[in-house]
Amino acid sequence: MNTCSKERILPVILAGGEGTRLWPLSRKGRPKQFLALLEGENGTLFQQTVKRVLDASWRAPLVLGNEEHRFLIAEQLREIESTGHRIVLEPLPRNTAPAALVAALLADPSDLLLLLPSDHYIENAEAFTRSMEQGAEAAEEGNIVTFGVPPTRPETGYGYIEVEEAAGLKGNGARPVRRFVEKPDREKAEEYLASGRHFWNSGVFLVKAEVLLEAFRTHAPELLPPCRDAVEGGREDMDFFRLDSEAYARSPSISIDYAVMERADNIVNVPLSAGWSDLGSWHAIWERSGHDENGNAIIGDVLAEDVRNSLIMQSDGPCVAVSGLEDVIVAATQDAVLVIDRKNSQNVRRIVDHFRRNGRPEAEQHIRVYRPWGWYQQLASGERYQVKSLMVSPGAQLSLQSHYHRAEHWVVVSGTVLVTLEDEEFILTENQSAFIPIGKKHRLANPGKVPAMLIEVQSGAYLGEDDIVRHEDIYGRIEPGTKDDT
Repeated sequence: MNTCSKERILPVILAGGEGTRLWPLSRKGRPKQFLALLEGENGTLFQQTVKRVLDASWRAPLVLGNEEHRFLIAEQLREIESTGHRIVLEPLPRNTAPAALVAALLADPSDLLLLLPSDHYIENAEAFTRSMEQGAEAAEEGNIVTFGVPPTRPETGYGYIEVEEAAGLKGNGARPVRRFVEKPDREKAEEYLASGRHFWNSGVFLVKAEVLLEAFRTHAPELLPPCRDAVEGGREDMDFFRLDSEAYARSPSISIDYAVMERADNIVNVPLSAGWSDLGSWHAIWERSGHDENGNAIIGDVLAEDVRNSLIMQSDGPCVAVSGLEDVIVAATQDAVLVIDRKNSQNVRRIVDHFRRNGRPEAEQHIRVYRPWGWYQQLASGERYQVKSLMVSPGAQLSLQSHYHRAEHWVVVSGTVLVTLEDEEFILTENQSAFIPIGKKHRLANPGKVPAMLIEVQSGAYLGEDDIVRHEDIYGRIEPGTKDDT
């Protein structure tokens, strides 16, 4: 491809997600794109996606993510030393079509938008880059380019792209798309595998911004007013661009496949042979993991005896022992254990839905909750008390705050912290402690170069996260009652 086209590729990384399909490891507060799911891989799926586009020397990416995950996104970008990116925050989830439309509205008309899910796995980054750059020529000609994965088995868990016969092959290797096909049954999947005209839908698209805008005007005009208003009413906030929440809420929640791709007539397909997987189920994780002589993928502190063709994963949870089973998924975290037939692992979503209907916190958050300053993790709780461990990152600080109903006691386990208590400031180091009475303004900061670890003991009549009054906050969270802190 020519240098001009390469420089015009603007990667748009779609980083939303509900965290339902890989529960209990993935949850709403930390969905799968922000997890490292495969042993031996460097970084989370989101970080791997960003590194692929940086290594390809395209433009710095535009990241669209949920407001709830803003500090998680920023921290993971900082960890891989990404610079020049822009983070756009969706105030509420509205699926991929509004997100793609927002990207087109923010871009220059001639930009080549490379729409990328952030939670997919790519084994061969160089092959991925070659396919994207091969598709750029077709995108320059005014086509919407899809990237279909040549099927290797009669997969019923993926949507398919059907292309025209090879006679329709364009000079750039692209073939016109005949139609998008929903997830098939086994018989249809076998037909698709044999046809030579069907590809798995990777969800990756490359298109000029002006072409995508015209496609929305033609096929989904109802999305234009709310998304345009959300962009025009948006505001810069530290390192983020916040879309206007009222306007964005008016947008229908719809995928880009339904809104545009299944209706447009200028879509072509370029094959993507790069070891792609959407890692959309525990079965997919088992497939992509290394196996022992019995076909098992064993991750973490696990004892497996007389077990075959199974995935046993222990992640920060108790030791797991499994005996005499075959074709199962066992995933254990500190507060939840999943045991399910490997071939029915898509049913995890039903479990999460059940927990949500019944108000179970395990559906939403891990015991360890990440915040812009580090993380906290509940260790124990009872009537009128709660015990947490805290990690404060180097150079980070909590808000200056006070509580109406609880007192706190901090014990430093390692590192150094700076404590503010009303008008007084003092340093605490390992094995030292401080008591924070009810109603007193206080702040915790880490002035050191290593993480600070603390134990926090809360006591009082009410211990909810909304018992907080913020007086100052470097992260812009001044509103009372938010749950972004301890």
